[in-house]
Amino acid sequence: MTLTFNNPDEQQRWYAVDDGVMGGVSQSRFSVTDGEGRFQGEVSLENGGGFASVRREPSDFESTLAGAEGIAVTVLGDGRTYQLRLKSTALGDASAYRVKFTPSIDTWKTLSFTWGDFEAVRRGTLLRDAPAITPSDIHMLGFLIADRTAGPFCLQVQRIESID
Repeated sequence: MTLTFNNPDEQQRWYAVDDGVMGGVSQSRFSVTDGEGRFQGEVSLENGGGFASVRREPSDFESTLAGAEGIAVTVLGDGRTYQLRLKSTALGDASAYRVKFTPSIDTWKTLSFTWGDFEAVRRGTLLRDAPAITPSDIHMLGFLIADRTAGPFCLQVQRIESID
């Protein structure tokens, strides 16, 4: 299954969860234009903050990951490191599975991640005793930036797809 950004209605499925939940002032948004999604905003280290994230409301895309070997993203970056995050019913609400990546700044690249590439984290701390990811338990996906660097960011996303 492939998630593309040709339909402007896709933008309404994404919402920001930034460090304001803990007193920070970082801001982000996800927009859809001209066939691409953009996770952009500004990270601030003020007030103990330092992260910005967006999540996609659950839909049929997540349910198709059950039989997949992993997930691939076609992205263009800005030199900063991002995380692809997956929420799972196997972890608590404050936890997720993540994989870090630093996309190319001059060429669209498809980055492929098998389930074994993901690690379980809770508020940035590695969960050493967490279960391995079970694709059928995934119910939400998103992107996060938490590279301890203040300033603007922009991750362009062309496609998210299951690896079969």
